[in-house]
Amino acid sequence: MTAIAPRFGPRLIRLLLVTAVLTVGLLGALAGTASAHAALTGSDPKDGAVVDVAPREVTLTFSEQIAMGDDSIRVLDPSSKRVDVAKMRDLSQGGTVRYAVGLKPGLPDGTYTVAWQAVSADSHPVSGAFTFSVGAPSATTATVPGQEAGGGLVGTLYDTVRYISYAGFILLVGGAAFVLACWQRGASVRPLQRLVVGGWVTLTAATLVLLLLRTPYTGSGKLGDMFDLGGLSDVLDTKTGAALVSRLLLLGAAALFIAVLFGAYAKRVTEAESEAESEQDGEGNAEAGKAKADLAFGLGLGGTVVAAGIAGTWALSEHASTGIQTGLAMPLDVLHLLAVAAWLGGLVSLLVALHRVPDLERAAVRRFSRIAFTSVVVLAVTGVYQSWRQVGSWDAWTDTSYGQLLLVKIGLIAVLLGAAWFSRRWTGLLGEDAKTAEAGAEAGAEAGVDVAEETAEEDVAEAGTAADPERAAQLARQRTALATARKKRDRDADTERSGLRRSVLIEACVALVVLAVTTALTGTEPGRTQEKEVSRTGTGAAAPAPARPVNLTERFDTGGTKGKGTLRLTIDPASPGTNLMHVWIDGPDGKPMDVPEVKVAYTLKSQQIGPLPVVPERLAAGHWSAGNVQIPMPGDWHLQVTVRTSDIDQTTIEKNVKIG
Repeated sequence: MTAIAPRFGPRLIRLLLVTAVLTVGLLGALAGTASAHAALTGSDPKDGAVVDVAPREVTLTFSEQIAMGDDSIRVLDPSSKRVDVAKMRDLSQGGTVRYAVGLKPGLPDGTYTVAWQAVSADSHPVSGAFTFSVGAPSATTATVPGQEAGGGLVGTLYDTVRYISYAGFILLVGGAAFVLACWQRGASVRPLQRLVVGGWVTLTAATLVLLLLRTPYTGSGKLGDMFDLGGLSDVLDTKTGAALVSRLLLLGAAALFIAVLFGAYAKRVTEAESEAESEQDGEGNAEAGKAKADLAFGLGLGGTVVAAGIAGTWALSEHASTGIQTGLAMPLDVLHLLAVAAWLGGLVSLLVALHRVPDLERAAVRRFSRIAFTSVVVLAVTGVYQSWRQVGSWDAWTDTSYGQLLLVKIGLIAVLLGAAWFSRRWTGLLGEDAKTAEAGAEAGAEAGVDVAEETAEEDVAEAGTAADPERAAQLARQRTALATARKKRDRDADTERSGLRRSVLIEACVALVVLAVTTALTGTEPGRTQEKEVSRTGTGAAAPAPARPVNLTERFDTGGTKGKGTLRLTIDPASPGTNLMHVWIDGPDGKPMDVPEVKVAYTLKSQQIGPLPVVPERLAAGHWSAGNVQIPMPGDWHLQVTVRTSDIDQTTIEKNVKIG
C-alpha cells in the first residue's frame, strides 16, 4: 500500500485533469445548442410575411431585457445592401421589451432579411435572423453570420477561461480558509503558499482575459478584436464589464490579504509556537497568543468580505441577476460560491498538505472535516432553491438542456459525497489512533531507532572538533535529509493517513469534473426560460434561423418517346408561409423541353398534413412557376413532382426537403 500510493496519486491527477478538460469541451458543445438566454418572441413585419407596402420601420420584441447597440439590428435588401437608417429606438415599456429601426423610404418589391444581435441580461450573447417580403417574395443574396453569437473558437476559449477563473477563485478562497480555520501553521508552509498565490494569479489572469474577450464574444466573433480599444471601452459600460473591473479591484485587496497572511501572520504563528515551547512565563505566552488571535480575527473578517465581494461579481452578472426573486437569489448565490470554495478549495489544500507535508496535524484534518460538512449543508439548501428557481417544472429536468446538465451535476455530487464519507471514516480512525501513534513516535525517538541519524550526529560532532566547517555543513545537510526521509517513511507507514490521502485525491478529481459541469450550467439557458420560449414560439429554438432556398435537380425517364430529361426545382425562401416555386425541365441535350403537364404536391407525414397540391403556370418553354405556394409549418416535407411527357407516359419524382 505504501509503495503504490506515491506513484498512484500523480498519475490519477493527470488523468482526471485531462478528463476535466475534455468534459469542459463536451459540456460546452452540449450547452451550445441552448446558450441563448433571451429570445425573439415577435416582430413587425412577422417572419415570412408578405406585405403590400414597404413598412417604415421594423420592430423586434424579446422575452427579457437585453443590451443592444446602434448597429445591433441590420435590414438587408435582396442584393445584401443595408436599408435601415438612423439610430435604433427603444420602445420598451412595462414588461414588454421592444426595439425598432427605421427603413429607407420607397423600398422596391422583394425579400428582405433582418439580422439582429444583442447581449442578454445574464451577460450571454444572442443573435438571429428572419425574412419578410414586400409585394412578392424574390431571390436574395443577403448573407448573415453563419456562426451563432458566442460560438466558434472565441466561444470555446471564453468558456475555458471562465472554467479557469472559477478554479482560481476556489483555490484562492478555499486555500486561505484552510490555513486560517484548520491549520494555522500552514501559513509558513511553502506548498500551501504556492497554492493560494497560484489561485490569485490564475483568477487575476483569467479575469483580464475575459475582459478582453468580451468584445469578440458578444460581437464580431473574431479573436483579433480582443485588442480593440474602442470595443473594450464599450464593454466597460456594460454590467459584465463593470463586474469584471470590480473583480480586479477586489483582487488587489486580496493581494494585500495574502501578503499579511503569509508574512506577518505566519511570523506571529511561528513566534507563538516558539514561546509556547520555551520556558517563558505564562504572561508572555498569553500576550503572544492574544496578538495572534487578534490578527487571525482581522484576517478572517477582511478575507470574508473580500471573498464575498469577488463571489458577488458572478452573482451580479449571471443567472442570479435575472428572472424571479433576484433580491434573494443573488445573496444565496454568493453564499453558494463561498461554500463551494470552502469545501473544494479546502479539499485541494488538504490533499497538498497530505502529500507534501510530512507532519500535518490530525487536528487540522478533523477541523476541515467539520467545515466540509457545514459547507455541504449550505450547498444543499442554496442548491435546492437555485434548482427550483432555474428549472421551473418537473418536465424541465428531462426536457431542457439545463435540467439534464443539473441532473449530471447532482449525480457527480452524490459520487463526491460518497468519497467524502470514506474520508470522514479515515479521519475518525486518525483520531482514534492518534495517541498510540504519538506514543510510538516518542518511544522510537528515545530509543534512538534511526542508526543512520545517530551516525550522522557523531560525524558532525567530530567535524566540529576538527574545525572543518565544510565537512560539518555537508554532514548537517545529510542529517536534515535523513530526518526528512524518516518523517516521510513514518507518514507512508501510517495506514490511516495513506487511506485518507487516496480518498481525498478521489474527491479532488471528481470535484474537477463537477466544476466543469457547473461552468457549462452558467452558459446554458435555464429550464424556466426554455419552457417560456416553447410556449411562445412552439419550439425550443431561441430565434428563427435564416431561411435558405431549396434547390433540387433530378433525372427522370417516363419510358416513352422523348421521355428522358432533367428536372430542376427551387423553393424560395423555403420557410413557413408564402413561397415562390420555379420548375425547369431540360432535355438530354440540355435545352428547354416542353411537356404537357407538371404537377407538384407537398406532404408533412409527421403531422399528417397533405398532400397539398400545387399546379404551376407555364411561363415559357420548359419553365413553370407558382408564386403563392403556402407551406403552413416547418419540418421535413415529402415533395412529389409528376411529369407527363405524353398522354400515357408519366413519372413521379419523390424527395424529402427541409422547410424552415
